[in-house]
Amino acid sequence: MVLAGQAVVGLLVALAAWALTGQPRMGWSAAYGALAVLIPAALFARGLSRQKAVADGNAAMLGFFVWELVKIALTVAMLFAAPRLIGDLSWLALLAGFVVTMKVYWLAMWLRLAPSKSFKNI
Repeated sequence: MVLAGQAVVGLLVALAAWALTGQPRMGWSAAYGALAVLIPAALFARGLSRQKAVADGNAAMLGFFVWELVKIALTVAMLFAAPRLIGDLSWLALLAGFVVTMKVYWLAMWLRLAPSKSFKNI
C-alpha cells in the first residue's frame, strides 16, 4: 500500500517537474529522487517479510536493524551515484522528488490513524 502510494507520488512529482519547467532533465532528476526512496523501501519491505517466520524476538529485532541499515546504505549509494547516472542532474528536482516521496510514509500513517467516519455517525 505505502510502496504503491510512493510510486504514484513519485511519478506525479516527476511529471509535474517536467511540465512546470519544460525541461526533461527536471523530470528525470525528480524521478531518480523518488526511486532513491522507493527501491530501498521495497527491499526493506521484502527483507522484513522474510522475518515473519522468526520466533525469537531478539533475532527479529536484529533483522529489522540489519534491513534498515541496508535501506540507508542503498539510499546513500543511489544518491552518490546520481551525478553519474543522470545527465545534467538537477539536485533541487532530485531533492524534491526524494522528500515528497518520503513524506508518503506520514500520509499513510495519518490516513491509517485518522478516525474513519461512517454514515451512521453523520
